[in-house]
Amino acid sequence: MTETAGARSLPCFTGARWLVNAQVPLFAITLGHAGLALSWRAAHRAFAIPPQIGEVLMALAAAAFVVVGLLYALRMAVCPRAVVEDARHPVRMNFFPAISMGLMLLAAGALPYSRALALDLWAVGAGLHLVLCLAIMGRWIRHETAITHASPAWFIPIVGNILVPIAGVPLGYPGVSWFFFAIGVSFWLPMFAIVLYRLIFHDPLPPRIAPMLFILIAPPAAGFVAYMQLNGGELDVLAHVLVSSAIFVALLVLRLAGLYLGLPFSLSWWAYTFPSAALACALIRYQALVGGEVMPVVSVAWLAMATVIIGIVTGRTLWAVITGRLFADG
Repeated sequence: MTETAGARSLPCFTGARWLVNAQVPLFAITLGHAGLALSWRAAHRAFAIPPQIGEVLMALAAAAFVVVGLLYALRMAVCPRAVVEDARHPVRMNFFPAISMGLMLLAAGALPYSRALALDLWAVGAGLHLVLCLAIMGRWIRHETAITHASPAWFIPIVGNILVPIAGVPLGYPGVSWFFFAIGVSFWLPMFAIVLYRLIFHDPLPPRIAPMLFILIAPPAAGFVAYMQLNGGELDVLAHVLVSSAIFVALLVLRLAGLYLGLPFSLSWWAYTFPSAALACALIRYQALVGGEVMPVVSVAWLAMATVIIGIVTGRTLWAVITGRLFADG
């Protein structure tokens, strides 16, 4: 049964069938905008760029989280079977942790304004992410899973753990942050091996989810940013390994551009956004530590590219909403 046919088979109240297609990957919208906002904040500190850009982007991320959260809550109320289908789907179930990741990134966004709000968002996000990560990994182990179901989306439950220190350390919880960071790094490496094995020795990713190759960039890039919080900003061996790995994986993903360029718009395009923003933030932090003439240019260029990517994907999403295509069957 195809994904669309499966969605059509789910009962939903009359007049709300479009909600069947309002799926959980929509929460990736918050990840992209919040990640880009943190990148522009880092650029403000490194290059004295006006701070308003990052703050506007963070406000958009918060607004997107509220809108998508309300939309998905409505979906749960009128199409509960569709939500159950999301939880059982081998790809979509991995996007539930995008909810907790969004909360943790919004916590980092709230820090300059309200420590209490940031703490609440971070605590709920970290706790929820631990629950979701255990649930998803438990499902992987308890249920028979075909290797062809493995995809870069499997990194989402793992990458979320790496995000905890970004707000956790400034909030005064380094021990908890190390706990989550260790989980993220420990499981990222074997997960990377599994996904790479699937990509090399089995059928290519279906075109519809090929943009998820960008997710491969996120673990080392976000890991570098988080590790800089944990170790006080020292550029040690692990920091070099993380940022160098992120740069290489980005080059590899760009080398594979023929697999995803030219594909028609779908929600999977949001897979381009957070990884691009995470690498921009990592490169800006890295260039501030190594100096020189090359890295500042590289970091600014990648920030510009990430901004263009997220701008295009946001524009295409809004146009799909306006034209009624975002939640259409097909």
